[in-house]
Amino acid sequence: MHMPSKIEKKQAAAKLRKPPRDFSYTQNRELSWLRFDNRVLDEAFDESVPLFERLKFVSIFESNLDEFLMVRVGGLSDLAELKKQPVDNKSNMTASEQVDAVMAEMPELLTRWESIFKSIEGKLDTLGVHRARIDSLTPEERTFVTRYFQAYVSPVISPLVIDPRHPFPNLRNGALYLACGLDGVTDEESLLGLIEIPASMNRVVEIPSPTGTYSYILLEDVILACLDSCFGSYKPLDRALIRVTRNADIDPDGEGVEEEEDYRQHMKRILKKRLRLQPVVLAVSGSLEKATLKTIRKALELPRRSVFTCDIPLNLGYVFGIEGKIPEHLRNELLFTPFKPQPNPTIDMTRSIREQVLQHDKLLFYPYEAMNPFLDLVHEAAYDPECISLRITLYRVAKQSRLCESLIDAAENGKEVTVLMELRARFDEQNNIEWAERLEEAGCTVIYGSEGFKCHSKICQLTYREGMALTRLTLLGTGNFNEKTAKLYSDFMLMTAHPGIGEDANLFFRNLSLGNLRGDYRFLGVAPVGLKPLIMRGLDREIQRALAGEPARVFFKLNSLTDREVIDKIAEASCAGVRVDMIIRGISCLKPGVPGKTENVHVRSIVGRFLEHARVYAFGVDSDMIYLSSADMMTRNTEHRVEIAFPVLDPTCRALVHEYMGMQLRDNVKARSLTSDGTWVPVERAEGEKPFNSQEALLERAYRNAEAAAEAKPAPAPEPQPATPEVQKVQATVIEPEPAPAPQPEPQVTKPAPETSARRKKPAGKTEAIERHRPGRVRMGLGLIGLGLKTLITGKTK
Repeated sequence: MHMPSKIEKKQAAAKLRKPPRDFSYTQNRELSWLRFDNRVLDEAFDESVPLFERLKFVSIFESNLDEFLMVRVGGLSDLAELKKQPVDNKSNMTASEQVDAVMAEMPELLTRWESIFKSIEGKLDTLGVHRARIDSLTPEERTFVTRYFQAYVSPVISPLVIDPRHPFPNLRNGALYLACGLDGVTDEESLLGLIEIPASMNRVVEIPSPTGTYSYILLEDVILACLDSCFGSYKPLDRALIRVTRNADIDPDGEGVEEEEDYRQHMKRILKKRLRLQPVVLAVSGSLEKATLKTIRKALELPRRSVFTCDIPLNLGYVFGIEGKIPEHLRNELLFTPFKPQPNPTIDMTRSIREQVLQHDKLLFYPYEAMNPFLDLVHEAAYDPECISLRITLYRVAKQSRLCESLIDAAENGKEVTVLMELRARFDEQNNIEWAERLEEAGCTVIYGSEGFKCHSKICQLTYREGMALTRLTLLGTGNFNEKTAKLYSDFMLMTAHPGIGEDANLFFRNLSLGNLRGDYRFLGVAPVGLKPLIMRGLDREIQRALAGEPARVFFKLNSLTDREVIDKIAEASCAGVRVDMIIRGISCLKPGVPGKTENVHVRSIVGRFLEHARVYAFGVDSDMIYLSSADMMTRNTEHRVEIAFPVLDPTCRALVHEYMGMQLRDNVKARSLTSDGTWVPVERAEGEKPFNSQEALLERAYRNAEAAAEAKPAPAPEPQPATPEVQKVQATVIEPEPAPAPQPEPQVTKPAPETSARRKKPAGKTEAIERHRPGRVRMGLGLIGLGLKTLITGKTK
């Protein structure tokens, strides 16, 4: 009789403690993402969208797919090389199985992408926006192209002949190359020719055309048209454009910072390495002989399934550059009606922004409302003699940033300016490095995120000294402090002088500077330690209400939902009778409507003119708890990043969030519903129900409110008061944090402590009115008073 060993006993006990995963209501993250990008491509097929805007959606689809292949498929490909592969906890698939599933979906997606591009280009051609192809150039066009090549292109390009004496070069990630087989004049076998398309030259070359039309040819087609003269005595046998997409899923912290190496220099080294990582896919536009393609594929060490062929240009990013060239008489037909972000109706831009925020919280909603109040406030602070410090976290900033210029002005004016610049914001690293250097040169204190934890939070705090008192304005956003994306992304920003939020924000910045990720906050939910418990306690409260026979509801607006613990808690809430409404733009690993599991869960997605980017968590039928956040419900956000969720406590601001979200739940034009099999379908309209496009309605509302505020301006009231949604007669509450853990011997951490099962299963914490005194805060209050006295004496806040 076999006696089980100690190891076998432990394994058996572990199985008893941890029940097997239920995959009936979850789906694979990567396949959910592909369905999202296919949903983006749907906009290119939508004939109600202006024609050139549809072409832009074709380009966005490709750009999304490129990043997906670089990051997700690249990372999975690395994991697939392991002998013991990790298993996805939403689909029970190994890394190699996930790569196989993704590659199986790709051909159909790319065929759809190619067909709609050709259709849209054909229609643009008939309207007078014409892309010239080398096989249909008129004699006049061919003469122009030849002269342009000889004068501008030929002196720049460097054709390469690949043979045993000249090994295959490193093809840079994302760069365009012209490849061809060559027939030599000797008895040598066919050779390979390569020409890199110069990134330093304009890719779009305008061709002379009749008035009222616009004709252009792409730079790669100029070279293709003159290819016979590029390789001397060698004759091209075939020709195609190729583009390599390489793995970009590189962990900057995992590479190791060399001793005495500045972190910026480390990141510059990492960026160079990304250009040479393992290829993931090879895209080919054109026709290559089998032998030529095999030579390239083997040099890149790629299997056949990783080679994608098409008959349209690669890298469609150029379409955004030709938008400004569209003839004036065609613009109204081909483009969305131009829109300018409107003034916030509750803010008088002729008065001090600071004074207005001190009177009432302000809520900005991009891109419908302009970012100017925030930018003006920071600019005011830079020159305000009472402002003593500015502190901010930056994740992605515009290349031309008025915000950063104001921070530089503040530092040069003697303010204490602290900037946490996240250098690991993927694909924005170089821009962030350059701004970090400029800010530091101007006298700002520039710090970087903790090792292993990107700082993705969006928070800014301005501190003022008025006589013997300190006041703080805290600015919190769901999106980046980025002037460019604020005109394209739908995001919230809260501007508040609430003292409790101000205390939390002050403590947050102090903890960041110390590398302490275990701060104890009263109002803010801060990842990697405090955000997920806040969400779980909010869900637990609604579960308890439902089990008690009371009405219970939860609302989430997210970009993505992948965190398995949160998914399981939502399913638990559904089974308890809680109604869960969600607007999820991208990935949803939870499948709604699964009998007995997620019947009370309803998931919608909105893809339209603007990118839905705001995150909202609301609990209660009356939404007495509303939080806005920078964080999606993804494990990377809840456990491996520094994120912030912040409550909306002002009644008017809360009513605005209600109205905005209510309008989005009414959308029956751009909204899609997620089915129990994980696919998106159009929202069904009731008989007689009128079409309602939430983004268009919000545009109209922004104009209407701005006009109402302008008309009210001459009135003697201290602040213009346009029509606002009815304020809810509900007292705002916050989710009280759990008792602080025992003091840790070392406050600096490199990884968040794993959440224990006991902590996850703890009953819902109490929710209290915000005015209620909270025991145990006396010591913090005394500390803050001491900090204030120190600041008054020394002039320093640290």
